[in-house]
Amino acid sequence: MAKGKDVRVTILLECTSCVRNDINKKSMGISRYITQKNRHNTPSRLELRKFCRYCFKHTIHAEIKK
Repeated sequence: MAKGKDVRVTILLECTSCVRNDINKKSMGISRYITQKNRHNTPSRLELRKFCRYCFKHTIHAEIKK
């Protein structure tokens, strides 16, 4: 009994301000979150406001490829 394509998929959310400010050497890394989304309800890329521990503020985290 194979599932095929699952409706809920695991995605990675990455901080957009850390990626853009790659020149900033103060930050030790890039903030990433793991979450799930429903493929049928949200077929486009997901963007959420999450806390970035490297920027020390709430920023937009966008979905990236694995």
